[in-house]
Amino acid sequence: MRFSVRLGSGTPAKVFRDCAVTAEELGFDQIWTGNDLLRRSGIVPVTVALAATSRIRVGSSVLNPVSLHPAEIAMIAAGLQDFSGGRYLLGLGAGSEVFLRWAGLALPTPVRRTREGLRAVRTLLAGGVPDGWHERAALKDGPAPTPIYLGAMGPKMLALAGREADGVLALCLPPTQFDWFAGRVGDAASKPDFDLACCLWVSIDDDRDAGRARLAAKIAAYSGSLAPDTLAAAGLDVERFRHVQSLVTAGDLAAATAAVDDDMLRLGIAGDVHDVIDRCLELKASGVRHLSFGQPLGGSLTEAVALLGRHVLPHL
Repeated sequence: MRFSVRLGSGTPAKVFRDCAVTAEELGFDQIWTGNDLLRRSGIVPVTVALAATSRIRVGSSVLNPVSLHPAEIAMIAAGLQDFSGGRYLLGLGAGSEVFLRWAGLALPTPVRRTREGLRAVRTLLAGGVPDGWHERAALKDGPAPTPIYLGAMGPKMLALAGREADGVLALCLPPTQFDWFAGRVGDAASKPDFDLACCLWVSIDDDRDAGRARLAAKIAAYSGSLAPDTLAAAGLDVERFRHVQSLVTAGDLAAATAAVDDDMLRLGIAGDVHDVIDRCLELKASGVRHLSFGQPLGGSLTEAVALLGRHVLPHL
């Protein structure tokens, strides 16, 4: 199995570096940072982490080909591959519609802009010239083969990843829906050289109640952003999520968090070490080959990574 950690866009570079060092020491295969527009850059912490480690692979999740041109994405990837000896992983995605529009950017459809960006970046990194570009529009310092992962939740983006990417960061909400995600990726999901990461929201804490409260706050914050059809397909009460979102909209975050019930908590994994181990063993038994642990994680990110590495990974 593969194991990775995903930290959000707001993570300071020094904290990400420390988490990367801890993750490497404790046997994780990868660590990823976010790159939401108008937050801290995801490229800076990746560079710092690569400088502080020697084995673990470090990825940017996800760069979008709208606010960052595919040529620049390829240049960044090539430079980080050279610097790290081939340990950099490139995550690509559509980017947030909300954030991109805030920046006044015109947007093709999510799948179209991701597909076009993926193809252009891959061609450049292979030493070629993308379709429709000037014949001299190639990387001047030669090819730099780089694994490309797509960040995906919807069926069309998952299918694109299966056809054209090397892996997919699939935010599996809830984790028990992994088979649904794998099915949308298609035949690539069963190939040994394709990395299908089952991305989870994990909140781990010596205090079980604190872990559950942290996940409840995350679910409350995202209650209005989750597709009703996806929630219904997982057997979750869509009206309950609407109620929680109404509390968030009203500005009562405490009440919204308190309204997240045990059923809603199935969107992630929360509790103490034993709770997390039990849920992860179930996922492993269902065929998951890559578990990717994402925030909220814990009160201290480095301590949470250490808890996972010392107490969860050995059981998996």
